[in-house]
Amino acid sequence: MMRHPAMTLTLAACCLAWTSQGRVAADPPPPATVRPVARKEDWAVSRQAEVLDRVQQAASPVPVVFVGDSITQGWESEGLAIWQERMAPLGAMNLGVGGDRTEHVLWRLEQAPLSRLQPRVIVLMIGTNNASSGRDSGAQIVQGITAIVRLLQDQCPQACIVLLDIPPRGQTMNPVRGLVLQVNQALAATAWPEQVTWIACSDRFVQPDGSIDPSIMPDFLHFSPAGYRRWSQAILPVITACLERRAAPLVPEEPPPQPAPPAPGDPPSGT
Repeated sequence: MMRHPAMTLTLAACCLAWTSQGRVAADPPPPATVRPVARKEDWAVSRQAEVLDRVQQAASPVPVVFVGDSITQGWESEGLAIWQERMAPLGAMNLGVGGDRTEHVLWRLEQAPLSRLQPRVIVLMIGTNNASSGRDSGAQIVQGITAIVRLLQDQCPQACIVLLDIPPRGQTMNPVRGLVLQVNQALAATAWPEQVTWIACSDRFVQPDGSIDPSIMPDFLHFSPAGYRRWSQAILPVITACLERRAAPLVPEEPPPQPAPPAPGDPPSGT
């Protein structure tokens, strides 16, 4: 039986359409912002290992844990005096790694879950390195940050998660700042569960003309000691309030024993 040329073309077109539809129907791969991956740079691997070791070797509980990138790590250098004055008395631990993006934080949390620390407050600020990478969209960065928050909720369901907005970067207004603002707007509009407290404090680092004061952020990204003091003024009241709300014991106490009922014929006790 000879096949008509028009029928052959129709069958080929149907096969092509089925293949195209199959490709469209397939779920797209998750963005890089939510796929956990370890750091590979020598200097970052060393810091990454140090931070993992802190979690794995710490004597729990650790009341307050900071998670983030180089701005968080900077509490150990430019922000050290403020840390010792305001954060160390709270029993805080620093888990910042310079250069980290959301996917690196997810990897760290998988390797060394914070559950063993039994934190009452977790302070999270991440995303600036995703914004400057040129790879990630605003929606993808929000996905990455949201994935971290959910993982922290799973690991530490009794902790208050203090989620901070991403600070501005660059001396004056620029496209990366615009991307950061879009991410911050989306995070601010998110209906976070009661466990999560959102803080927007990035406007504290911008002057009325949109520029950044180099005395606060010398390289227009990282904080000076004055910048860390300003940052602490924004977040410390919230951390303290969260600590007070989470002051109840992590493990419920056994109820006090109840007195045995009087035996038949015994007079009732009490006044």
